[in-house]
Amino acid sequence: MRIPVSWLVQQLELTEDHRGITATEIAEAFIRVGLEVEEVSPLGPVSGPVVVGRVAQIEELTGFKKPIRFCTVEIGESDNDSADAADSAAEGPETTQIVCGATNFVEGDLVVVALPGAVLPGDFTISERKTYGRVSRGMICSAAELGLGDDHAGILVLPVEDDIAPGDDAADLLGLTDTVIELSLTPDRGYCLSMRGLARELACALDVGFIDPAAIEVPAADAASVPVTLADPTACSRFAVRRVTGVDPTAPTPWHIRRTLMLAGIRSISLAVDITNFVMLELGQPMHAFDTARVRGGLTVRRARAGEKLTTLDDAERALDPDDVVITDDSGPISLAGVMGGASTEVRSDSTDILLEAAIWDPATIARAVRRHKLPSEAARRYERVVDPALPPVALERAARLLREYGEGSIQPGRTDVGTPTAPDPVVMAMDLPDRVAGARYARGVTAARLQQIGCRVEVGAAEDGTPVVTAYPPSWRGDLGQPADLVEEVLRLQGYETIPLELPTAPAGTGLTAAQRRRRRVSRTLAEHGYVEVLPFPFVSAGVWDAFGLSADDVRRRTLPVRNPLEAERDQLATTLLPGLLDILVRNGSRGARDLALFHIGQVVLPRADAPPVPDVPVTGRPDDEQLARLAAALPAQPVHVAVVLAGNRQRPGWWGAGEQAGWADAVQAARVVAEAAGVELTVSADALAPWHPGRCARLSVGGFPVGHAGELHPNVVEALGLPKRTCAMELDLDLLPLRELRPVPKVSPYPPVLLDVALVVPDEVPAAEVTDTLRDGGGELLEELSLFDVFTGAQVGEGKRSLAYSLRFRAPDRTLTVEEATAARDAAVSAAAEQHGAALRG
Repeated sequence: MRIPVSWLVQQLELTEDHRGITATEIAEAFIRVGLEVEEVSPLGPVSGPVVVGRVAQIEELTGFKKPIRFCTVEIGESDNDSADAADSAAEGPETTQIVCGATNFVEGDLVVVALPGAVLPGDFTISERKTYGRVSRGMICSAAELGLGDDHAGILVLPVEDDIAPGDDAADLLGLTDTVIELSLTPDRGYCLSMRGLARELACALDVGFIDPAAIEVPAADAASVPVTLADPTACSRFAVRRVTGVDPTAPTPWHIRRTLMLAGIRSISLAVDITNFVMLELGQPMHAFDTARVRGGLTVRRARAGEKLTTLDDAERALDPDDVVITDDSGPISLAGVMGGASTEVRSDSTDILLEAAIWDPATIARAVRRHKLPSEAARRYERVVDPALPPVALERAARLLREYGEGSIQPGRTDVGTPTAPDPVVMAMDLPDRVAGARYARGVTAARLQQIGCRVEVGAAEDGTPVVTAYPPSWRGDLGQPADLVEEVLRLQGYETIPLELPTAPAGTGLTAAQRRRRRVSRTLAEHGYVEVLPFPFVSAGVWDAFGLSADDVRRRTLPVRNPLEAERDQLATTLLPGLLDILVRNGSRGARDLALFHIGQVVLPRADAPPVPDVPVTGRPDDEQLARLAAALPAQPVHVAVVLAGNRQRPGWWGAGEQAGWADAVQAARVVAEAAGVELTVSADALAPWHPGRCARLSVGGFPVGHAGELHPNVVEALGLPKRTCAMELDLDLLPLRELRPVPKVSPYPPVLLDVALVVPDEVPAAEVTDTLRDGGGELLEELSLFDVFTGAQVGEGKRSLAYSLRFRAPDRTLTVEEATAARDAAVSAAAEQHGAALRG
């Protein structure tokens, strides 16, 4: 919201202490009451001779690629006392000649002229210069060149008014000494999207009086100006129209209104439209102006019907959705309610009969329409944040009077006003609740005074136990005040957050992190130490990702929980696996030039239960009881913590030390082993086939015989569908399924030397290497300290359908020097176990 300081202070009853208040002080006052100030922008600076000029003559210069005009401009009356004037044969207005490339003005228009010696914003100095074969003595200025806005489309043409004449100081007329304050407003502060709301907040911050521009006399709606039917009261709680006839279509918009719109970033269009926008900025009530002559019959507010279309004011034909709310006449839809009017009934250059409309629309419906049609507007921005339901008749009266004043219109008797908006419910609060929440003692009467400042009607009484209470009746524009906590917030922010004592409460004695939290940190730290980078992927997925993953129609991972109001329309489901988000980040990094990637994430997934009961409506007025908490827990989906990694490119980079090594399925499996080691559990790896992994390069990860995850190389079809680097690998396991091992045994280090032996076993191809490894470990007994597979060989030497597995075995005794004979016996026992269980034979 952009608003000039000069307009703000007009609505305040400033005391002597605040007469010379600066824009910086106003910005600080806004911050004190909880509003975020984005920018404080002084206009200008402009110095030197900048005056009002009247275009007396225009000569069109030809022979150039763009339109060029040589203009004679009156800049005031001649100084007849000067010697030059005495010698002059002609008396009259003083003129100057200027070369200009704009074409949006005609002879007789009033413009702003910067004469030689003037300095415009950006330190742009005006001087006399020769251009296009003529001498230009000054510049005719646009609004952007004067720092009034961003409109470079043409010259700033001033309205012809009695108090504006050639030669007047344009800096004073344009208010170039003013300052614009821009605020970023949270959705709950919709009432601040107006001068009225911001001036009230400023009055509270400065503890001065406030002049409410909405405090005008509004005649009763004793007769309907146009018949209106509310077919959907849920979408529109109030709809009001008022008719003004005989409006002069050529009447210009007054300068003070044009200037206000310009500084707020709104383009001036016509008197009727500008007045509706001005009232919206002033009061916060969006309005729309119809050309009454183009409206066919009465108006109806309803939902759109299938197949209906509407051409909006931007000349775009839009297919309407049954969720859209529209205003219709006998010809069909004429306005997309709360968003943008229709082209068929817009106010045009010959419109004299104006029908003003102000309504209260359902915020959620407007928000959906804006996103559906990609059509944000200033009106919709306010409707999304709730508009004061008492404003429509006031805004209509204000706009109608402005049309009568500046457009010579005639306000027709009567006003259509249908719908009955509900007033906010009263809120009862203990008088000392703000003191107790803040931990401070405020002066007597502060609570009631602050609530009255924001517009509440206050009654002070006592509860049944004699405790003093205050009953606040929120004003119509503060529908967000619904519970005592809301009133406490208002009292504290207006008193000033700096009044709350800065005392750190004593933390209760505790046991620190839970065992699961310690394990999670251990796993995260260990993966980072092994070269993985932690990322935070988007927690929502689209339904199409499961097709890209190649999941079957009955795959449990397709059973997702939809998001009611998704941040992105396509990603409207909570993830049942961490892989989609991780792979999305992998693709994004790859598109930015990263090639060798090893990423990990530890987070929750959401697994809905097929037979889960509906979520109960738990009250927020107090702590839920045990039964309510139990029903709530039963309705919530399972949310286990998973850990996942993805790899692409080289796991070891090439260089002078070697050719490097491409990341493969074994690296994904090793990442799982790293996680298991950090968690203090032993992981069993076996072959499996599960999408989205490659069937021949997929490993099932198990603990104690129970599967906890999978690892391996992704299927080529998945890689192609998602645009992933070739041979991308991934691992994901359920961290919550791993048993918690808090009392991990202290490793025993033997001071005696080891005995190193190798063995190569020939086994059938169908025997998994992991099973052979387990058998050798069991058969080797307590002396076998370490066992690792270092080679796999297939070929004619070992026979068809067989392969050779070469192992390195390390034997060591904890209490003595192990002999070669003892180590050999232990090795032979391990080989015998493998031969018995898997048909393994020593390779000759």
